[in-house]
Amino acid sequence: QVRDRLKQQVAEMKEKFPGFRPGLAILQVGNRDDSNLYINMKLKAAAEIGISANHIKLPSTATEAEVLKCIASLNGDPAVHGFIVQLPLDSDKPINTEKITNAVAPEKDVDGLSSINAGKLSRGDLGDCFIPCTPKGCMELIRQTGVQVAGKRAVVVGRSKIVGAPMHDLLLWNHATVTTCHSKTSTLAEEVAKADILVVAAGKAEMVKGEWIKPGAVVIDCGINHVPDSTKASGKRVVGDVAYSTAKEKASYITPVPGGVGPMTVAMLMQSTVESAQRFLEKFQPGKWNIQYNQLTLKVPVPSDIEISRSCIPKPIDQVAKEVGLLPDEVELYGQTKAKVQLSALRRLQDQPDGRYVVVTGITPTPLGEGKSTTTIGLVQALGAHLHQNVFACVRQPSQGPTFGIKGGAAGGGYSQVIPMEEFNLHLTGDIHAITAANNLVAAAVDARIFHELTQTDQALYSRLVPSVNGVRKFSDIQIRRLQKLGIHKTDPETLTKEEMNVFVRLDIDPATITWQRVLDTNDRFLRRITIGQSPTEKGFSRTAQFDITVASEIMAVLALADGLDDMRTRLGRMVVASSKRGEPVTADDLGVTGALAVLMKDAVKPNLMQTLEGTPVFVHAGPFANIAHGNSSVLADKIALKLVGKDGFVVTEAGFGADIGMEKFFNIKCRYSGLRPHVVVLVATVRALKMHGGGPAVSAGVPLPKEYTEENLQLLAKGCSNLRKQIQNARIFGVPVVVAVNAFKTDTKAELALVVQLAKEAGAFDAVECTHWAEGGKGAVALAQAVQRASQAPSNFRFLYNVELPVTDKIRLIAQQIYGASDIELFPEAQEKVTLYTKQGFGNLPVCMAKTHLSLSHDPEQKGAPTGFVLPIRDIRASVGAGFLYPLVGTMSTMPGLPTRPCFFDIDLDPVSGEVNGLF
Repeated sequence: QVRDRLKQQVAEMKEKFPGFRPGLAILQVGNRDDSNLYINMKLKAAAEIGISANHIKLPSTATEAEVLKCIASLNGDPAVHGFIVQLPLDSDKPINTEKITNAVAPEKDVDGLSSINAGKLSRGDLGDCFIPCTPKGCMELIRQTGVQVAGKRAVVVGRSKIVGAPMHDLLLWNHATVTTCHSKTSTLAEEVAKADILVVAAGKAEMVKGEWIKPGAVVIDCGINHVPDSTKASGKRVVGDVAYSTAKEKASYITPVPGGVGPMTVAMLMQSTVESAQRFLEKFQPGKWNIQYNQLTLKVPVPSDIEISRSCIPKPIDQVAKEVGLLPDEVELYGQTKAKVQLSALRRLQDQPDGRYVVVTGITPTPLGEGKSTTTIGLVQALGAHLHQNVFACVRQPSQGPTFGIKGGAAGGGYSQVIPMEEFNLHLTGDIHAITAANNLVAAAVDARIFHELTQTDQALYSRLVPSVNGVRKFSDIQIRRLQKLGIHKTDPETLTKEEMNVFVRLDIDPATITWQRVLDTNDRFLRRITIGQSPTEKGFSRTAQFDITVASEIMAVLALADGLDDMRTRLGRMVVASSKRGEPVTADDLGVTGALAVLMKDAVKPNLMQTLEGTPVFVHAGPFANIAHGNSSVLADKIALKLVGKDGFVVTEAGFGADIGMEKFFNIKCRYSGLRPHVVVLVATVRALKMHGGGPAVSAGVPLPKEYTEENLQLLAKGCSNLRKQIQNARIFGVPVVVAVNAFKTDTKAELALVVQLAKEAGAFDAVECTHWAEGGKGAVALAQAVQRASQAPSNFRFLYNVELPVTDKIRLIAQQIYGASDIELFPEAQEKVTLYTKQGFGNLPVCMAKTHLSLSHDPEQKGAPTGFVLPIRDIRASVGAGFLYPLVGTMSTMPGLPTRPCFFDIDLDPVSGEVNGLF
């Protein structure tokens, strides 16, 4: 009856919550035969009822620490509603059983053995605890007799924690008068004779005699004992703690052994598991996070970003991880406010449907920026804290160059920030430092290889590259790959011919073709061009080189586009650092450095978890430049977030610079490699930037705005909306609905804001909304969030701009004409040579990543609005083969910015007492 009832309840759960199943985990240590038998009974019962049961078996060599680690993982798994540790623990190592049972989370302790559940039972909190399964089964059997427990005299023989003690409490709180007897009770027969209800769990064969029993008593026999019996094939038979043959003559009801309490114990385990699943559903709606949001206390005027950040106490990051459905062993804590997330989370969630994918981009910005990051954070705060949707923000990690240079931090701003902002803007978890180390290892390997090849014979090189260890030479795995690339299918180092040895040991790098530069995450203009190799020990080998900023490293782009550790390793290996004198590409794999790079990057590949001011989750991962790279956060962060939010949730990510740069690369490069398809584009616009595009004077940081930007000027604004129209058109080329977010400033008038909204809708935007999230947090972006929700339901016919199989020149021309508005392109001789070279080397079918100014749709930063008819000059083309794109250089730019006259670091300091960071980021 119990099983049938439970089966019906589980069926109703599945109907109400499709895809949901109560989950039971059984943890076993060792391989006892009796434990295996009991577990199989439980697994069979679970399958019959529809419970998803998982048997976790640890070896008998498992230590206490290993068992506790497994328990912690199961405690944190939201798919596990009931969890038992099969006793006894069959381990070779000393293990404290009580410590183990108490480690099980009380809300999942369906065996009812933890001290917390036992304490609640002893206090009578029967509705707020789990009762051990055997006593619970005994009570169910007593109820089935129809005998009223209240007012009856009950005797329990036995005082174990598993049966006797909880049975006493259970009968007591069901209003029986209870006596507990045990092996030391001197008047056992007399006490038993008084019992209207008798429960025996003493563990001694036929200890209670039939003549002791009160006529008409209800007898529950929990004992399982073996006694000799020559008539049985096994030589023994199973009996209970009660002499059944004589007791049944006096009892009104009696349980047989076997077949009485045992099956009920299993049935009660199933019932407790279903009850736990029901409690879970009452508290956590499947697919809906149970998340604690922070309430903002808004101030007018809006304080500084750092003051706002400090005013909010972030939740412990392990709490954020738990709220969004991450398991404890999927999270690596870096203090209280940031953590890394293991890629195993993505494997665990691989069958879950993805949420809705939103990209935030902008019109062509002013040098001051138009608030894309702030809008991204404001939007997720609105969707989460105000509309109660599952939502994740995925943003780039900022470089310390701009942080200490001219721009300051990039955590958003006002009441729409990632916190703590100083952690966000500084080292975070060290990913950028790992990239710096990996990049410079490649640079060192390039120059060292050239040096050694210049100064050694083939035989000397071979002896050092494949050294003899104890008289035996052996190729490493990476050397085997190089041999195969060269068409040499040999594995014995002693069998190479002189010609084969020559091509194996000599990369023959042409120094003039080296494209790999050293990097540093600091704005240092004096490293833009340097001379290396001037020490006498380099024997006259010197060359001109340069430093780039770390976020410009191809390794950063690889990190952002990799979809796993193995993919990252493959991409690192195929990075091209130079060409040989024969015109063949030289890769990191040829240098033998791939494995070392993967080791340096093994932690950086894991996304970083943080939170917003209002407590919504944020992934901060990767930060590639948006000019020579694609300017988007990592594929891995997006993929994990899309699984965590579920099919009705939202993931909001940001593309660098304007829509003509970051958004175009998001679609044509990131989405091409990730396989993800966006649902909505949010295009950020400001009255200030649109006035500039209408012909307003230049603006710069630290200088008061000219009056054109602080006074109403509808004519100037309307003229500048040509840029808005073009960027809306750019987004719609890809077949995705566009919502325009008009980021309002205090100097904007109502008429100006209304004009932008009107013209945006006329230009084809799905909707256009005024936003005040900088001053009001998520509250100021609720209308935007609602528009995004509606747009995500609209038809989206996503398509790429070009087929990668097109010739390189045609792909560049398509971007120039359709996205920028150019009439044609002009390839300088050096660029034309690269087209020929890369096509010959087999790289012609890579996507194109245009490196141009972000301050204009054209190549000229002074051309505002939506210029047309210009010819786009392509002065050179370079290859990021590992990342997977070619990047044409449009106009002139440096990847190592310089410090301004008054850098941001003038305002940054450390409080020597509290250790807090002070200053403006």
